[in-house]
Amino acid sequence: VQLQASGGGLVQAGGSLRLSCAASGRTFSINTMGWFRQAPGKDREFVARIRWNGGSTYLADSVKGRFTISRDKAVNTVYLQMNSLKPEDTAVYYCAADVDHGLGSLPRDYDYWGQGTQVTVSS
Repeated sequence: VQLQASGGGLVQAGGSLRLSCAASGRTFSINTMGWFRQAPGKDREFVARIRWNGGSTYLADSVKGRFTISRDKAVNTVYLQMNSLKPEDTAVYYCAADVDHGLGSLPRDYDYWGQGTQVTVSS
């Protein structure tokens, strides 16, 4: 499975961005897709996940009510809609695919990773 993330950029606090993650290759093997983020000097942090076939979602408490994860299986793409952005959301955002483990929230639960896209929120 190959993943290509896009959509990052610079936005003012309170603004919105939508990240996309296009999957290719053995997409039929995907169980769950997730988004993580990593700020400088910090560990990679879980943001959201979505079950590839059923569509059920789960978001971290820090982004609930502001972020939404969705997927379009017709184009093998997962989206992260980010609203009401805060400076503390600034990070490199990574998408990831799990083919083995099920509904995990740790980086080690995911088998494939995209290259990351920078999100910077100015105050």
